[in-house]
Amino acid sequence: MHMDLLETPVAVVDLDKLEANIQRFQQYLDEHGIANRPHMKTHKIPAIAQMQLAAGAVGITCQKLGEAEIMADAGVTDIFLPYNIMGASKLERLVALAKRINLSVTADSDYTVKGLSDAADEAGIELTVLVECDTGLGRCGVQSPAAAAELARHIEQAPGLHFGGLMTYPNSEAMDKFAAETRHLLAEDGIAVERVSGGGTPQMWSAHTHPSLTEHRSGMYIFGDRYTLNAGAIALDDCAFQVVATVVSRPTEDRGILDAGSKTLSSDLLGLQGHGYILEYPDACITGLSEEHGLVDFSKCAAKPAIGERVTIIPNHCCVVTNLFNEVVGVRQQQVETVWPVACRGALQ
Repeated sequence: MHMDLLETPVAVVDLDKLEANIQRFQQYLDEHGIANRPHMKTHKIPAIAQMQLAAGAVGITCQKLGEAEIMADAGVTDIFLPYNIMGASKLERLVALAKRINLSVTADSDYTVKGLSDAADEAGIELTVLVECDTGLGRCGVQSPAAAAELARHIEQAPGLHFGGLMTYPNSEAMDKFAAETRHLLAEDGIAVERVSGGGTPQMWSAHTHPSLTEHRSGMYIFGDRYTLNAGAIALDDCAFQVVATVVSRPTEDRGILDAGSKTLSSDLLGLQGHGYILEYPDACITGLSEEHGLVDFSKCAAKPAIGERVTIIPNHCCVVTNLFNEVVGVRQQQVETVWPVACRGALQ
């Protein structure tokens, strides 16, 4: 079936570009001896994770336990879960998952470590735990190398746990300094920093400039979006992910309405002007979104669309857009080749 027959709004992936993006970045990391552990939060689709693994990824990254369970059910055997997991029911699920696959997690507090230790020890397993470090983002993470070393010692001594290294985001010079100082402090105790896991798609092509980095986590590199375009991490011709929408109204000469609103394109701006880039009308601006309507200003366009015309949008942030769709359609040369259920959609727990 030709993609023009798909009902809109629809999320579409160009399979040739997807495959090229996967291979290109894997080759880059391979050349520099950095392990690739892609983040599945971008696609949430087991079949794409399997493509990444087949290309040479050492495993995948999941942000939530529910995502990891779905990926494990689909045959993925090595998963990193860089999130503070807590609460009796989640810890029970975590150790059950750890018995099935090679699982590693993170912690940034004694509270999280105690929960992990109690659960792992009771289950009779050894769980690998990395220390999450705040190297400038201002989100989660211990605040200094001294705090990282202290927590690492706690992990190494805790029943059922093994200290697996350091995790941070995004890659930066501060990461290298933080990791080096932590490594020095732990060397005095004979504790090795086996792994330094960094990440970020905007920083992906500079991964080799960070001597501390052993593993890179990136998500958006496979699809591309307006944010990664703006960051210079991907070219427009390499963007594999698009939302196709229809112009359903032209109330005025300059205003158009799309059948793609906040439930399709999300409200993420990420510092950009407008809610997406329309390939056919590059001078247009998606100025606002209600739930099912996208407002477009076509005033700067020499030609303007007719009612019923289909347009192709590069969204600002592909990760959240994928999570809004039940399915993503894979096309090759404009022909529908596959339809993927977004298996991890809404897996927030």
